[in-house]
Amino acid sequence: MFLPPPAADVRCSAFAMARGLFPWGFFRKPLYVQARFSYLHMKYLFFSWLAVFVGSWIVYVEYSSYTELCRGHDCKNSICDKYKKGVIDGSACSSLCEKDTLYLGKCYTAKANSQVYSGIWGDLEGVIKCQMEEAPQYDLGSEIEHRKEAATFNKPTEGTSVEKFREMILSHLKAKAGDQANLADLATQVLSITDANKDGHISLPEARSTWALLQLNEFLLALVLQDREHTPKLLGFCGDLYVMEKVPYSPLYGISLPWIMEVWIPAGLRRSMDQWFTPSWPHKAKISIGLLELVEDIFHGTFGSFVMCDVSANSFGYNDRHDLKVMDARYIVPEATFQEIIRQQRCDVDEDCLYGSDCLTSCDLTKHRCTPEVTRPNLAKACEALKDYILRGAPSDVREELEKQLYACIALKGSTEQMEIEHSLILNNLKTLLWKKISHTKDS
Repeated sequence: MFLPPPAADVRCSAFAMARGLFPWGFFRKPLYVQARFSYLHMKYLFFSWLAVFVGSWIVYVEYSSYTELCRGHDCKNSICDKYKKGVIDGSACSSLCEKDTLYLGKCYTAKANSQVYSGIWGDLEGVIKCQMEEAPQYDLGSEIEHRKEAATFNKPTEGTSVEKFREMILSHLKAKAGDQANLADLATQVLSITDANKDGHISLPEARSTWALLQLNEFLLALVLQDREHTPKLLGFCGDLYVMEKVPYSPLYGISLPWIMEVWIPAGLRRSMDQWFTPSWPHKAKISIGLLELVEDIFHGTFGSFVMCDVSANSFGYNDRHDLKVMDARYIVPEATFQEIIRQQRCDVDEDCLYGSDCLTSCDLTKHRCTPEVTRPNLAKACEALKDYILRGAPSDVREELEKQLYACIALKGSTEQMEIEHSLILNNLKTLLWKKISHTKDS
């Protein structure tokens, strides 16, 4: 007769059977999974906090940069304070400071001393530009501007007659552009703009505002090219704050992305993306002709020659008719002014003689001073800016000749005076080639 085993023996037998059927790893596996889960959890938390930290730092840096650059409120307060004290006056003063019908909108400022905003003035859309603090007068890293006089609004002095003010304007224009035959006509145009309220009388505050604006290369170029289509129209001014016509499409090509995306996109991919977002080729051809015409207008123009020291897509835009417009003319400077300033620049190598991004001269090592002649003419720089833009999508029947002409243009060296015939020939060939291709379309 067999008796049942005790309960303890049964439990031991069952446990032994379990050991035989299942390895110990089975029982230890949940512990391993739990440990791995904890490791992944910690890793996830670490990278999450790292991402939050980096993102917060980027936001802080961008916000700090924004607050340092975008000081439109300070600019408006400074201008309106001077207007209310009777120091300055202009066609935009009342709207900006009393009626509040001129609003500063989105900030486009790239340099703290030159504030740029979108603007709404009644039914008009424009771009508002305002000068803030004084810039070093002869610093090649900044604009070649005489900001001291513009910042204090102390000229002309009280008691100055209109005729004396005209002489001041003419003398200033000669210093800027050289002794040109038609500067007297330009001085007359300046006086007509000075009478902002069109009452036939030029007040001292109006004269001081105009004098401040005349120190700015961009304003001077707008006057020189006001009869052409390449610069936005001047809508109004107050002191050295001025309102320009809005250009609907800018930059010349490319797409604006949120700054957080800009940080992570490689430069090569960014250039390719810019080429994707361009108008149709006939429209690009018309815009390119506009840039070539601009080069032609400022090369031995009516009021002297100018040099283009930043020929980049961001400096240009276009309107609904695909007419080229200069968006930023701070680095399109009178040749006479450029040569006077560059001569004073000390140098050890040619790279020390760079103004803007595109105006390079050579270094005279015997004197350690920069020579006055730019190494590349305006046309060569314009062709380089247009090369990828206009060749992409070009019709097959003109592409080969267009490419040939562009590379011949890019290869131009030395001053334009030394190669005036070749310069004119290449310019005319490019314009003719493009016009011939689009002349039968509505784009012409």
